[in-house]
Amino acid sequence: MIQLKWEYLAALIVGVGINTAVASERMEDGRHTYQAACATCHDTGANGAPRIGHPEEWSDRSRLWETVLFEHAEKGYMQMPAKGGDTTLSQYDVDAAAEYLLTESHPQQLSD
Repeated sequence: MIQLKWEYLAALIVGVGINTAVASERMEDGRHTYQAACATCHDTGANGAPRIGHPEEWSDRSRLWETVLFEHAEKGYMQMPAKGGDTTLSQYDVDAAAEYLLTESHPQQLSD
């Protein structure tokens, strides 16, 4: 019985490690997509885009801004083109880039 508990615990730890690796890979994919399609505006603030890593520039957004961010990334908004102007991006790419932007701009919200 004790052996079974240890095997379960070991499997759980391995599973957490795999999930962490998958999440890390998704953030890396998001970073690449962000750099290719989003950074031109969100690194510099061009066209009024809130800059990555500057949470104060996002402060006037709706309380639902995370959901809105994903929708705007997919469909575009005002001067921001859909998919950052790269219509070949998949839904995964767009979502991963939005998650990356969110993580870099509001890391404290990940722990809330």
